[in-house]
Amino acid sequence: MKNIVCLISGRGSNLEAILNAQRDQDWPGSLDARVAAVISNRADARGLAIAQARGVPTCVVAHDSYDSRGAFDSALAQRIDEHAPDLVVLAGFLRVLTPEFVERYRGRLINIHPSLLPAFMGLGTHARAIEAGVRIHGTTVHYVSGELDAGPIIAQAALAVRPGESESELARRVLSLEHRLLPRCIAWILEGRVRWDGKRVHTDDLGMQDLLLQEP
Repeated sequence: MKNIVCLISGRGSNLEAILNAQRDQDWPGSLDARVAAVISNRADARGLAIAQARGVPTCVVAHDSYDSRGAFDSALAQRIDEHAPDLVVLAGFLRVLTPEFVERYRGRLINIHPSLLPAFMGLGTHARAIEAGVRIHGTTVHYVSGELDAGPIIAQAALAVRPGESESELARRVLSLEHRLLPRCIAWILEGRVRWDGKRVHTDDLGMQDLLLQEP
């Protein structure tokens, strides 16, 4: 069985979606894999308790314990490599990673971002989407590259922004899409149906209905 290591910084709702997908073999995003470990840069991340309740090993590599980003990334990589992961998933991991770290896991490192990239890179995506007056918003799973939120796109999930919708309500609806999209992408990668050759993302037997998931 293939191993996944999840990196988190907060509440761990996407982590929980991944853990749920391990057990549910009746839908397209179910995983024939296991979360081998959950690592957080914050000791107070609520997602650690979610992992521990499921019997998943956890550890904290606190970024503020290191005097440089490189030193932190080196310590983080050491803990990741203990679990020989086939895939490293940034499931709400709020740290900018060094080019050396990204290169170490090239093709095995993915992130989920709460916008339809390349729109609204960075933080505050939902408020910025409302301010811009966009009609369609959503979330993106992508390979991590050397540029922030600019790695090759694997798949996206979209919804229509409702007139007068609040930032919190839009965020809630997009998060529900994240919970559906991320496990599917993990499954596709581990099954070899999605792969990145360093230039382009290739997909096998995946149509637009899979790669652009719509709100139900």
